[in-house]
Amino acid sequence: MTPMRALYKPDAAPGLTMTERPVPVPTEDEVLIRVLRTGICGTDLHIRRWDDWAASAVRAPLVPGHEFFGEVVRVGSAVRDVAVGDRVSGEGHIVCGTCRNCRAGRRQMCIRTKGLGVQRDGAFAEYLTLPGANVWVHHTDVDPDVGALFDPLGNAVHTALAFPVVGEDVLVTGCGPIGLMAIAVARHAGARFVVGTDVSANRLAMATEMGADLGVDVGGGDGAAALRTAQAGLGMREGFDVGFEMSGAPSALPAMVDTMNHGGRIAMLGLPTGEIGVDWGKVVTHMLTVKGIYGREMFETWQTMSSMLQTSEVLRDRIGSIVSARFAARDWDEAFAAAASADGGKVVIDWTEI
Repeated sequence: MTPMRALYKPDAAPGLTMTERPVPVPTEDEVLIRVLRTGICGTDLHIRRWDDWAASAVRAPLVPGHEFFGEVVRVGSAVRDVAVGDRVSGEGHIVCGTCRNCRAGRRQMCIRTKGLGVQRDGAFAEYLTLPGANVWVHHTDVDPDVGALFDPLGNAVHTALAFPVVGEDVLVTGCGPIGLMAIAVARHAGARFVVGTDVSANRLAMATEMGADLGVDVGGGDGAAALRTAQAGLGMREGFDVGFEMSGAPSALPAMVDTMNHGGRIAMLGLPTGEIGVDWGKVVTHMLTVKGIYGREMFETWQTMSSMLQTSEVLRDRIGSIVSARFAARDWDEAFAAAASADGGKVVIDWTEI
């Protein structure tokens, strides 16, 4: 094959460059995928900036990117149930298969996980290789933009279904793309009231479009007070039953803990950037449960989100509307700027337009 175009980080320093790279060659247990769409994740922004996290976690040189939709063009001899021509997304966490958790079927808890686009070349390119076991084949038609969202949608589904939500009052702190998708999933799954918080008026408006009953601006400083006002406005007589902390903001978890009902359950996906001061006495006396969420359950979350999108036109439309901008691959710099603004939905890159 002729060389492919790829976004490349040649060394451990800020920046990315669009350049030519060799087309990767799949091993016997891998497939080669022609990339059609990619989503830009916060991880990708960290890698481009080359902040402290990126310097500690990323191996350069590297082609980043892990959210993708594409078409299989070559299949290794040991790969099963994947065929040339399949339209696919992929699980970007590549596990060892031999640690205790892997052997017990808890692959999302593998202690030796390697990340696509983090510790091995990823999806910001015309082609990528992926183990066949990590490939998710779309057996029904899916919009390419939505197919590129399956990785972050999986984060949202994993978080939103960590605890039962039917008939429950749900608080979602952080209305970035994954928080917005979690709102849509909670509404689809039968929550009573869903409240989203953010500091962006645009994202709060999107939260109501996703099915939230209220979007609460917590930019004033006292998030717990704003949430109590929201609870009163909805006629809630007690606190929230289930919370999804999606922001990592230092004020979000304390406000959530302060407004949960006794016995409330919290699923945390947002990664804190520093220490968070939580009233642990209230966690104990209110008998709260706090559960960390990372990635997706392999592969039950993938099955669940595929099934929900297949059977619900409303959910499918809501998830599709999360894409607020699409850029040609040649305009990747503008795409990254749009994603970094943190004021809209998901930004997608079209790799058919180099």
